[in-house]
Amino acid sequence: MATDVDIKKLLEAGAHFGHKTSRWNPKMKEYIHSKKNGIHIIDLTKTVEKLNEALEFVTKLSKSSQQILLVGTKLQSQEIIKDLAQKIKMPYVTERWLGGTLTNWNTISGRIKYLKDLEAKMTSGEFQNKYNKLELQRVQEEIDDMNHIYGGIKEMNSKLGAVFVVDSTANSIVVREANKLKIPVIAICDSNSDPSKITYPIPANDDAIKTIQLIADYIYQAFEAGKSAVKSI
Repeated sequence: MATDVDIKKLLEAGAHFGHKTSRWNPKMKEYIHSKKNGIHIIDLTKTVEKLNEALEFVTKLSKSSQQILLVGTKLQSQEIIKDLAQKIKMPYVTERWLGGTLTNWNTISGRIKYLKDLEAKMTSGEFQNKYNKLELQRVQEEIDDMNHIYGGIKEMNSKLGAVFVVDSTANSIVVREANKLKIPVIAICDSNSDPSKITYPIPANDDAIKTIQLIADYIYQAFEAGKSAVKSI
């Protein structure tokens, strides 16, 4: 095992709280334990089982040095996902998903190349010798705006090992693009999710910061376990 998933920690993090029963997706039935006060309670024994499967896959990807694109666009997940991505040096998206990021990579990579070119010319002093102060400010603003959109995926490869998504319902476009390209998807699936579109569904509360952080921590541990295994060979 890449890491040891603790069901008590999942319980303490509120991972078992689903959405209101009126909002559920019947395809999540096998992961639902019960109903309480009008909300679905997720079966944490299933969460442990599916999370372990996902973590084993993450370790495998880490061993083979494949990239995982981390996606968390909802407010409560943005900093967690960005922090995880920076620690394991993986591409990420925490702002609005730009349609075609995966399926229209040629166009997206062209924009990233343009951004890198601007940054290189700014760093080298080429622009400083060519433009006045106001023009330089406008170039810098363009660089900042582009980094806001593309900054997290500047070093992303054209071929990904997997995509990790915090909320598969809110990020259904991401899942659809990954499915189209046959890229494995790991995702936290709340009671309103469609797990049939996810390669490695993790049934859990996708709104609670503590739950998102805990799962992110487990992914970090699994990734590091893969790196350590390579070093020990």
